[in-house]
Amino acid sequence: MREPTLHRPRELALAVLRRSYPLLLVVAAWELAARAGLIRALFLPPFSTVIEQLWVLLGEGEIIAPLAVSLYRAFAGLALAVVFGVLAGLLMARSRWAHWALDPLVSLAFPAPKIAFVPIFILWFGIDHLSKILLVAFTCIFPMIVATYHGAVAVSRNVIWSAQAMGTSERRLLLRVILPAAQPAIFGGVRVTVPVALIIAFTAEMIAGGGGVGAALMFAQRFFQTPTVFVYILVMLASGLVLDAAMLRLRRRLIPWDDEAA
Repeated sequence: MREPTLHRPRELALAVLRRSYPLLLVVAAWELAARAGLIRALFLPPFSTVIEQLWVLLGEGEIIAPLAVSLYRAFAGLALAVVFGVLAGLLMARSRWAHWALDPLVSLAFPAPKIAFVPIFILWFGIDHLSKILLVAFTCIFPMIVATYHGAVAVSRNVIWSAQAMGTSERRLLLRVILPAAQPAIFGGVRVTVPVALIIAFTAEMIAGGGGVGAALMFAQRFFQTPTVFVYILVMLASGLVLDAAMLRLRRRLIPWDDEAA
């Protein structure tokens, strides 16, 4: 019984290495190219220099505070999109009138590049939290509507008819039958919109300012502080990676019966 225990750390290390070696190769190539002078440090500083600058900024509190602002904007907008997107998707799936009224709007807005609306949202709501939160919500609500609608219409008709035959009201049918059955599709929509929310929040901050990681990155770029620029890029990449892993773990915990969650 001891032998598997002894080998578990080694197996875990090998598994981590197999998953991360492409990134390690990129980092090694980055470091070698910068150290060899193939690319000027102004354009691509060595990876080790970027990591040193990361520790400096962490010590000065220049990472946590902007990241907290960006995450607040992203998740506040995402929460609005999830709530109203799920309600609209369920309504479209269960009401012909709602589908008739909302489907043209969703079809028009879903593929539209939402970042083009940044000037309008700044004009209407300013450069502080509100414009970024509403822009994130506006961007994420349409994928949530589509995901919820398709999850709801995919529920077996036999299940719905059985519930109705037992006298289930429309409200209880939505809450007890359709919504639980549509959970995998809804959660899939949430997983898609989490990185979208981050992208929109960061990009809006780059364009409009008002604090956050995006604004901090652009401020460093204006003064040619290239290591700091790459620090904030790494922070953006790491936040997306961590949140996506957290969403997968949460999916496995909340929807253990779904095959994709396994």
